[in-house]
Amino acid sequence: MEQSIGALIAASAGKYGDKTALVVGDKQWTFRQIDRLSSQVAQSLEQHGVTSGAVVSIYSPNCAQWVIAYYGILKCGGVVNPLNLMLTAPEAAYAIEDCNAVAVFGQIEKLTALQQSLADNERILISFGNSAPGIKCFEEFVSGEPSAAYPVASIEPEHASTIGYTSGTTGKPKGAVLSHRAILLNTAMTSIFHVRTEADTVVSALPCSHVYGNIVMNSAMAYGMTLVLHPAFNEESILRSIEKYRATLFEGVPTMYMYLLNSPHLDRYDLSSLTRCTIGGQTMPLAKMEQVEARFGAPLIELWGMTELGGLGTTHCAYGPRKLGSIGIPLPFLQARIAQPDSSDITLPPGMVGELLIKGPVTMTGYYHRPEATAETVDAAGWLHSGDLAYMDEDGFIFLVDRLKDMIITGGYNIYPAELERVLCEHPSVAMAAVVGIPDDIKGELAKAFIVAVEGSSSTPEEILTFCRERLAAYKLPREVEFVSDLPKTSSGKIMRRALREQALSISRAAG
Repeated sequence: MEQSIGALIAASAGKYGDKTALVVGDKQWTFRQIDRLSSQVAQSLEQHGVTSGAVVSIYSPNCAQWVIAYYGILKCGGVVNPLNLMLTAPEAAYAIEDCNAVAVFGQIEKLTALQQSLADNERILISFGNSAPGIKCFEEFVSGEPSAAYPVASIEPEHASTIGYTSGTTGKPKGAVLSHRAILLNTAMTSIFHVRTEADTVVSALPCSHVYGNIVMNSAMAYGMTLVLHPAFNEESILRSIEKYRATLFEGVPTMYMYLLNSPHLDRYDLSSLTRCTIGGQTMPLAKMEQVEARFGAPLIELWGMTELGGLGTTHCAYGPRKLGSIGIPLPFLQARIAQPDSSDITLPPGMVGELLIKGPVTMTGYYHRPEATAETVDAAGWLHSGDLAYMDEDGFIFLVDRLKDMIITGGYNIYPAELERVLCEHPSVAMAAVVGIPDDIKGELAKAFIVAVEGSSSTPEEILTFCRERLAAYKLPREVEFVSDLPKTSSGKIMRRALREQALSISRAAG
């Protein structure tokens, strides 16, 4: 394993040279080119006064410059702050100021808006497009050949590499600090489990700023894969890339696969080159996963991770036993257990639902300047509390049930939205479903289902409820069903239940 993340691309340039490392649109970059360009970024940052340990943010959609800037920041000993593209300028400014970032790389539109939200204009702003007053152009910023060796020799594995901000669904977002060792180990163990090699070509539209997309990027750069990177998810563009580049691996979140299954273009493309696909970010109904495997002709490897882990915590071995519907087993060097939610020192036996806890060298060192929040998430024994409800079977495979905060309590009974979503998605007219809790004066909460219909199908809420009555206990039944054209999603493609809850509440208030 390398000493630092920046050394990954330097080592790969030596191994794979002029092999294509990255494809974005109609342009390609070799390993040698990415190594050279990222060293130019490192040198320019140093020349602009960025010292080892300084934080540099990236605020942009996927592009080649994102990848190059990422490795350049790390090569000079800097710490990367990858910002969610969906953040508004004030939200991004909060994270930038909270972690004391000294420079920001990004899309020109994002940086222009950011200028109005930052408390001062002392930070270096570098645009991946045109320059503007107070904003430098990336192409000019990286001009000139590196006159020194990069990465710099002073970087140690335990040094901070990344400050990744949580979504901030309650209170202000928190910056999870991750070491070089955490990202390197996560990259290596994920690649071993999935057998990622230089023979692979991977297609991905996962944001590089998200931990899932970041591991996809790092594993491709570290092990000689060709990464076909999309700025955003589009069904036909993804299918075209898989066919054109004879991709062996596609990686995505459940909504991406559901869109692909529902696409009228699916049967027009040859996907026979795929040898495996990965899926993470949220649970996916078993019926839909079975459809993916049947239509794509490749195994669907589930995985689970967190910002606070810098990537994966659990997954399946490509060559080992696999249980569809399970997030697999812990990565090597990690431990996992299911704890009683109200008393985490009690480990629950197989089959019992509790909170998933993870321990090992990939966990964050803490939240940036937030010791109290760190203590709430990582206990004194080093166990990271995921906030996910899960159970473990007799073989050690872990099955997610739902987010602890998303659980619906109706009349004293616990309802897990993911269970209802799995049943709803078994209906032939349902392409996607999301379930949230809505307030009820008598029972506390009731379940409401939001459904995106399969293209060309027609079903009524009554038909959906009749289908559910045959498969769910009476207390679990959704009390409302609403058909929608789409579901709100995060930049990584996760369904935003919080937004749906707010939508349901506003409708309820308007009706009341």
